[in-house]
Amino acid sequence: MTDDSTPAAIARWHDGRLQPLEYCDMTEVRLAVADSWLVTEGTSLALDLHRQRFTRTARDHVAESEIAAFWDAAIAGIPRTGDWFPRVELQLSGGAPRLVARVRPAPERHRSIRLASHHGADPRTTPAVKGPDLAALTGLRTAAQARGADDTVILSPDGFIVDGATTAIIWWRGDALCVPSSELARVDSVTATVIVGVATALGVDVLHESVTPDELDGLEVWAVNALHGIRIVTHWVDGPAPAELPGRLALWRTKLDALRRPFPQTP
Repeated sequence: MTDDSTPAAIARWHDGRLQPLEYCDMTEVRLAVADSWLVTEGTSLALDLHRQRFTRTARDHVAESEIAAFWDAAIAGIPRTGDWFPRVELQLSGGAPRLVARVRPAPERHRSIRLASHHGADPRTTPAVKGPDLAALTGLRTAAQARGADDTVILSPDGFIVDGATTAIIWWRGDALCVPSSELARVDSVTATVIVGVATALGVDVLHESVTPDELDGLEVWAVNALHGIRIVTHWVDGPAPAELPGRLALWRTKLDALRRPFPQTP
């Protein structure tokens, strides 16, 4: 992202190129759109879907051609070796848009996760867009961690499962893959979209359901996102007792890994 061989931790798009951005330059800004994905040894999963999701909302503030040039520059600056978790952002400062790219080492990844339901008010202001509510969702996750969980699950006013603070929640009912009803507003999860696409291609039934946590008792539940891929839910604080079909998680994690594709080579 810079002229030397080491990528800047944070860079902004200015005058047609990415330039280092100091933390002191980032005060009093509002995060309008964000997207992140896992890069491991120069490969990623469904990068085009991440690009489409980011562009779909960012183009309300910036010309699509400018977003495309920024995206290409951000991709070019990601190392092709090691594990990384880059993030692209559209920030608003005084109403003016600013495109920002971050190159971050990938956090440790896990196979399993513990969940807790959030029973308070839904803190999301823009539930279908990733970015504006990240700080509030991080707060929910922190509160869940104090209860012995790794992430929290947002419920609708009727008590139906909507989304995790940092994950999408899906489950298995026998041999059928289940996802929350499309009537429940949430961010369009790239990882969940890929899993549903694979299931459809394999002839697996995909059900859209409105269910409460208690209705998942005895079912295999997954929490999925771009960093961890698929994690199996092993415990739900004050909630259902999830199950696991031996071999299914490993099989589907292997299926996702097989879909990883190399990044374009840098010039």
